[in-house]
Amino acid sequence: MTQSRSKSTPPKQATSPDWPQRLVDWYQANKRDLPWRHTRDPYAILVSEIMLQQTRVDTVIPYYHRFLEQFPSLNDLAKASEQTVLKCWQGLGYYRRARNLHALAKQVQKNHQSSLPDTHDALRQLPGLGAYTSAAVASLAFGLAHPVIDGNVIRVFSRFWRLEHDAASSAMKRTLGKALAEAIQNQMPGDFNQAMMELGALICTPTAPMCSTCPLNGECEAYKHGDMLRFPIKKEKVPIPHLTIAVGIVFRKNKILVARRSSEQMLGGLWEFPGGKVEPGESLPETVQREVLEETGVEVSVNDALVTVKHTYSHFKITLTAFLCRALRGHAQARQSAEVRWVKPEILDALPFPKANVKVLQALTMHLNKQQG
Repeated sequence: MTQSRSKSTPPKQATSPDWPQRLVDWYQANKRDLPWRHTRDPYAILVSEIMLQQTRVDTVIPYYHRFLEQFPSLNDLAKASEQTVLKCWQGLGYYRRARNLHALAKQVQKNHQSSLPDTHDALRQLPGLGAYTSAAVASLAFGLAHPVIDGNVIRVFSRFWRLEHDAASSAMKRTLGKALAEAIQNQMPGDFNQAMMELGALICTPTAPMCSTCPLNGECEAYKHGDMLRFPIKKEKVPIPHLTIAVGIVFRKNKILVARRSSEQMLGGLWEFPGGKVEPGESLPETVQREVLEETGVEVSVNDALVTVKHTYSHFKITLTAFLCRALRGHAQARQSAEVRWVKPEILDALPFPKANVKVLQALTMHLNKQQG
């Protein structure tokens, strides 16, 4: 009786030993011209890898250039204020990345003479650097043989070896980690890692893989079986929750009330207009009155709705309506935030706000311009 192969074991007997070299050769002939591929500066590589987490390449490029113009060295980043860093990051999303990068710069300035450590283990100890990013920086900046495993890599090699287990499981990462650690040893690690990701981005795509042009198609198990789209295997998605939010743009004389979220909160360090989720049976204006009072201690009268904005985060969606309000009584206090402040409207542009607030700020500017006109 023939023993069946474990679903977590790549079929090495069916794989030619030269596939890693063919993959790298394909990459060198077909790679995209991306700005971070023109540098060996560890800091610039780190910035690109942090920005590319859960974000499309075309979205990242202008932010990458702007960030390095404002903070050309790790030391420049370390000396900047968190608010300045968040403002430069504004619109890119996942703001914890920016706060972690800022904290990393301060730690490296203090403990490593402002130079990124050049070992994988030391990189793993830095704020915000998990297994993927530390392996990427180690290989791209320092030529160390540590394979990266992200969504593109999982998709490519779950098809290549026809791996049956859940794409998000620790078993999948262990299996690929072991197999790819062997494959990377005799290659230029940076090129090998980028080749895997590039193949997933350009050829082995989620819904329309171009298998006929793939350099690994002769050995791809899923291609042989004709079931490429079955892989990677994923658990059924849970419906994304939707939240209805109401916020108040509260005026007192010629100033507006804003609050800064604490570092522990989602979107920590960013500014916002006070407000929150609509409770069952509550109208939007009632939500604004309740939330502003709970968050800041200020009683308000709610006037017209200014704008309604829809926005999608990674795990939920929101519909946010902003109302024009007047402060009636109460001294503003930071009851549920790091700081509250009355600011003149022209100051708002200098503060980092979440992306969902950009349209609110634009509508507010138009409203104020109409009043002045």
